[in-house]
Order: sequence, then structure tokens, then C-alpha cells
Amino acid sequence: MTDPSRAPAPRPGRDPDLRASHADREAVAELLRQAAGDGRIDLEELEERLERAFSARTYGELAPLTADLPVETAAVDPRDEQPMELRSGVGDLSQAGHWVVPSRITAVSRMGNIVIDFTQAVCRHSEVFLEVNAGMGNVTVIVPVGWSVRSHGLKASIGSVRNRATEPPEPGAPTLEVSGRAAMGDVRIRHLNRWETWRRRDRSS
Repeated sequence: MTDPSRAPAPRPGRDPDLRASHADREAVAELLRQAAGDGRIDLEELEERLERAFSARTYGELAPLTADLPVETAAVDPRDEQPMELRSGVGDLSQAGHWVVPSRITAVSRMGNIVIDFTQAVCRHSEVFLEVNAGMGNVTVIVPVGWSVRSHGLKASIGSVRNRATEPPEPGAPTLEVSGRAAMGDVRIRHLNRWETWRRRDRSS
């Protein structure tokens, strides 16, 4: 997910016929979740609006979903948050679902596997710095379509590094800066595959 302060919820000032992006839909979804947390809408209405948000194709379809809600955004100071550390010994570790992305993440996989899935996360930063160390395990990073990924700081020893998230970025989307090394393990950066996309849609239907 992207930061609502950088991808504001669509308002009447935008051309309602223009196509909405993933960032626009995620920004609306985050505002709806905040509204439910504040007691402005109930859970039933939240589910209904979220379903409409994720199926919306244009700004005209998104705008009514937040038209009766206040838009409150706040800047996030990286100094006020703690970096995230993910460390896997011989077991597997997954950071997925709805979570808030800090500006700095460290992932160390000794023998197990680590999966970091950003596709349903809330990101309030224009840049996120991820340092990986794949010892004998693997590190898989899954990013939303539209994010910019820079992996020029990654080094491979015996292991390998592969970045498949190379599509042109969307304006205003976060940039993920990946550094570190693949000692004997592998580092994979990609989008959701077809099976994962299908399974997620099947669960939400």
C-alpha cells in the first residue's frame, strides 16, 4: 500500500473519467480503515466501501467513497519510529498482510527463508531502505506494481540476486532501495504471481 499523504484520496477536483491507479485505490482504502477505527463508519459499511474501492476503475467511482469523510494526513518523521529487524535461524519468517512499513528494514536469513510482502502494507515514506543478508536461506521481497525498486546495492557471493520488479514506476509511488548480499542463499524481488493473485481474489470474493 502507498502513503495517503502522497497519494491523496480522489476528490471532486479530479476528472472523474480518468483511470485510477493502485495507489489511488489503496489511499482510499486506508482512509476508510482510519474512518472505521474512529467510529465514523461501522464494519459492515467498511467492508462494502472497501469492496467498491478495490473494484473501482476511475476517480469518479472512488470519490463518493470518501466524500463524507474528513481527510487527515500527517507527516511521518523517520526519527520517531523504530527500524524493523527480521531474523530467521532455521525456521521460516513471513511479514505480510496489513502492516505499517518503517523507513528502514533489516532481513537476515541464516538457514531459513524470509518473505517480505508489501502488497497489503501501508507505506508512509517516499523511500524505504531494505538491507538483506541471505546466509544459507532465501529472502523473497514482494512489491506492489507501480513501486520503484533499486537493487544496485546488492552483492552476490555463491547465492544469486534477481530483481523482476522492473516495470516503470507510478508517479508518487514509494521507492524501495535494496542493499546487502546473497552469501549462499538467494534474494528474489518480484510482484505477486498469478497463483497468489488468484488466491487473494478468491479469498476476498
